[in-house]
Amino acid sequence: MDRAHVPVLVKEVVEWIHGKDGGIYVDATIGSGGHAVALLQTYPDIALLVGIDQDAQAVAIAKKNLAAFHKRATVVHGNFTTIKTILGTLHIAHIDGIIFDLGVSSMQLGDPLRGFSFMAEGLLDMRMDQNSAVQAQDLINTLSAAELEEILRTYGEERWARRIARAIQKQRSTQPISTTTELSRIISEAIPARYRPRSIHPATRTFQALRIAVNDELKNLRHTLDETLDLLNGGGRMGVISFHSLEDRIVKQKFQQWQKGCTCSPRAPQCICGNEKKVNILTRKPIIPSRDEVQVNPRSRSAKLRVAEKI
Repeated sequence: MDRAHVPVLVKEVVEWIHGKDGGIYVDATIGSGGHAVALLQTYPDIALLVGIDQDAQAVAIAKKNLAAFHKRATVVHGNFTTIKTILGTLHIAHIDGIIFDLGVSSMQLGDPLRGFSFMAEGLLDMRMDQNSAVQAQDLINTLSAAELEEILRTYGEERWARRIARAIQKQRSTQPISTTTELSRIISEAIPARYRPRSIHPATRTFQALRIAVNDELKNLRHTLDETLDLLNGGGRMGVISFHSLEDRIVKQKFQQWQKGCTCSPRAPQCICGNEKKVNILTRKPIIPSRDEVQVNPRSRSAKLRVAEKI
């Protein structure tokens, strides 16, 4: 196994995503293949596990790590938003379980050339799929201050979004902003020293917001959850690991709507949908990593796993 990325909540994923004899499973964000390997090793009667990832580097590593499972595993380069098309090309109409591990992998964070991290200098890229046209530096250097502020406030829940956006606008008026360290410095200087967070780097929320915007992550997640529910067989399980509140909120609300058979807002005074219940939520509260796991892998500390079973 490749050790560059340590998958989170592996034991819990294996426990909750039961391997049905002859079943077909999907790892929609396969990364280096950690969850997929664990599922295939634990459940030798799984007929096929399909791994999907939009990162070509991850796909190459996953193929290597899953090679020992031969025909029981196949890895596809693609975006999980096209999951129906991907499975259709494999002549698969329904599946028995799926896992999503959202967010950025250690492989991506650790590669300065990808531009995800403020910890090392690199170009402001942040594309999960490097065939995509728009990079983070395009947003930074072309959007208005108001548009940048909206992105930082909505996707990063950044208190100092306006100050940061104006600081970016001022800096780029002299010359384009192109590197992670340059942007990190601008962000840190824009936040008053007394209000800079102590538990996280001052640039954390801004980098998160830009990454979400570049990859359209939240819109893609909403769309794909609905698509995937249609693909699941009765008794099939969906597990989603999220790493920040925006993702977790989407998953929580989707699961609640499906369990109620309702697409109305959770805050609506009454339901007018009249739809049938679609799932049972199996995790009343999200499953989080143990203290031991966090000590071994500090990046797992914000992970939350929610699981639902289709009726």
